Amino acid sequence: MPGARLSIAIIDNRDSFVFNLSRYLEELGASTTHYENTIRPTALADFDAILISPGPGTPEQAGRSIEIVQWASEINKPLLGVCLGHQVIARAFGCEVSGAPRLVHGYTSIIEHQGQGIFAELPSPFNGTRYHSLAVRELTPPLFVTARSEDGAIMGLQHESLPIHGVQFHPESILTEYGHQLLKNWLDLI
Repeated sequence: MPGARLSIAIIDNRDSFVFNLSRYLEELGASTTHYENTIRPTALADFDAILISPGPGTPEQAGRSIEIVQWASEINKPLLGVCLGHQVIARAFGCEVSGAPRLVHGYTSIIEHQGQGIFAELPSPFNGTRYHSLAVRELTPPLFVTARSEDGAIMGLQHESLPIHGVQFHPESILTEYGHQLLKNWLDLI
């Protein structure tokens, strides 16, 4: 329907940044609804897309987040994972997530990318703010790397054929450059 707002289900993994993500998406014209990470995936069927938020802990401790990614992949539902959400996507597809080589909390890194998917038309490199003690190791198909930091850490991932994307850094952080544009790019892909 022309002019309809995209509806985004936000899976809240209990991180203070989740409200900034919601606000950014609403500023870009989407409507957002927050759900605890214990919601059944099928309850999200009527939404246009899903965002899995940052949060503490490991992907396995993020309620049903892994199950939600697996369900979304089965029905071709657009999905974005941020920080913990990025790690959840990797685990849902069998990739390793383990301790980061160094803790980065409130650390700004140089993010380099190839300008595809959610990174389309963004300058490379740009500054992205990181808050994580875990990291995705190497990806295996069907996931591939879309961005890395100057220290080689995976900062972006994408599914090769499904509308599933992840970023390890926080696009909603005030210190991240082009965060609004990255989120707009995601909305434009839905």
